[in-house]
Amino acid sequence: MSTEQQKRSTRPKADDAATTPTGVVALLEQEDKDVLIDYFYRMVLIRHFEEKAAEMYTKARIGGYCHLNLGEEATVVGFNEALGPQDYIYANYREHGYAIARGIAPKIVMSELFGKEDGCSHGLGGSMHLFDAKRHFMGGYGIVGGQVPLATGAAFAVAYRGSHEVVACLMGDGTTNGGPFYESLNLAKIYHLPIVYVIINNGLGMAMQADKGSAIGDLYRKAWTFDIRSERVDGTDVLAVRDAMNRAVALAREQQEPSLIEAVSYRFRGHSVVDPDRYRDQGMVKRERAQNDPIAKFALRLKDAGIMDEQGHKEIEERVEQEIDEAVEFAEASPFPSVDRLFDYTYAPDDFTTGDK
Repeated sequence: MSTEQQKRSTRPKADDAATTPTGVVALLEQEDKDVLIDYFYRMVLIRHFEEKAAEMYTKARIGGYCHLNLGEEATVVGFNEALGPQDYIYANYREHGYAIARGIAPKIVMSELFGKEDGCSHGLGGSMHLFDAKRHFMGGYGIVGGQVPLATGAAFAVAYRGSHEVVACLMGDGTTNGGPFYESLNLAKIYHLPIVYVIINNGLGMAMQADKGSAIGDLYRKAWTFDIRSERVDGTDVLAVRDAMNRAVALAREQQEPSLIEAVSYRFRGHSVVDPDRYRDQGMVKRERAQNDPIAKFALRLKDAGIMDEQGHKEIEERVEQEIDEAVEFAEASPFPSVDRLFDYTYAPDDFTTGDK
């Protein structure tokens, strides 16, 4: 194997060199303890929600496609923590956790997965198309990279009207191999748009290793072509992701400049719920989960710092389990949307309004 092949076959690490120093993540002692506990609670909430979604899919309560955030909980929470309610989020189809972290109640998200009227898209969107205009959660998109030009256009609108919102655009590693990604970054730099592109690099674009599907294994370096600030961050560390996002959001809001973050994590399950995940060595999957589970790592940090004990951990787990059970009960009881409303949202009516779910 050549030196270049060896380099490309190595899975990227979160502490590799980036365009700018990643900075020192704040010590736990310098953080608000209640905030840290809330981060942990939200990570656990997303984990249990996704595990329950997988269970409900096997019971045929959820149809269509279903992609889970298992293993990405730290990135999900850290990403959302840096954004204000006025900012906009564009996501791909692996967006359940991001919707919950944004403030959409688990019962509303579960109802949408069930295809029920009380869902955030009134049961018409399902797993891949969660949407909440009131919270500026502008949807998940089923086409790989389909959200990137739309997010860039939204950032252009923000810059054009001279307001101070920030647009955050999520994508998987495979998206960075498509033309829309490069075209969007080019325009973002030309027009100095207030946008943060976030690549969730879980090591696989569906079944292909990220570094085998890209000529450049260090995905954050792809932004260099357009003179866009970028960095790689440990996606299993909620504080590291939050701090990276804070830097990027400040750049967008204060200087009207785009940036890109590559968050390295690990996908615990296959591409979707129905993916048997036979393309990975299962021993490696078990080792990665044991070593890089973001929830287990953060729980250990909190306990070592004396911020959370075993009883507190147990209480959070019990609280979350009850919330998720209630979410399923709510979704089961919610009605299906009426057939005569099937085309209501094909075009937005003149009197279009959004409700608060």
